[in-house]
Amino acid sequence: MSDAISFRPMTEADLDAVLRIEYAAFSHPWTRGIFLDGLKSYECWLMFEGSQQVGHGVINVILDEAHLLNITVKPESQGRGLGLRLLEHLMSRAQARNAAECFLEVRASNASAYRLYERYGFNEIGRRRGYYPSADGREDALVMACTLLD
Repeated sequence: MSDAISFRPMTEADLDAVLRIEYAAFSHPWTRGIFLDGLKSYECWLMFEGSQQVGHGVINVILDEAHLLNITVKPESQGRGLGLRLLEHLMSRAQARNAAECFLEVRASNASAYRLYERYGFNEIGRRRGYYPSADGREDALVMACTLLD
């Protein structure tokens, strides 16, 4: 990565670019409506490499508990550590809001995301059967948790 990584809060004006990345990265992407709702209730962040938008993430913090709702790096930028940088930023935002623990769901088939979360310190704590839509019907979600330390 030659260009500096930076972050800024997402706004409604960013949604066209966000959706281009979202739809390129996922078989069942979030919709504009989901992001619009998220902008009202959650922390929604953009990640840039230099001036190029390369990812986005959404986290919800209620009292001392955070829930990672979305983390996306555009496909052509994956495999270079950007997902970890984005995850670190989102976790630092959760810590800044006094979250002691963070939870997430990840598709059982998404081995690269699972490894990213494990690398950060998340542990698998459960499974939600048929949680995600898939080409074959439904797919399980693995539930993961991480203690956030100062």
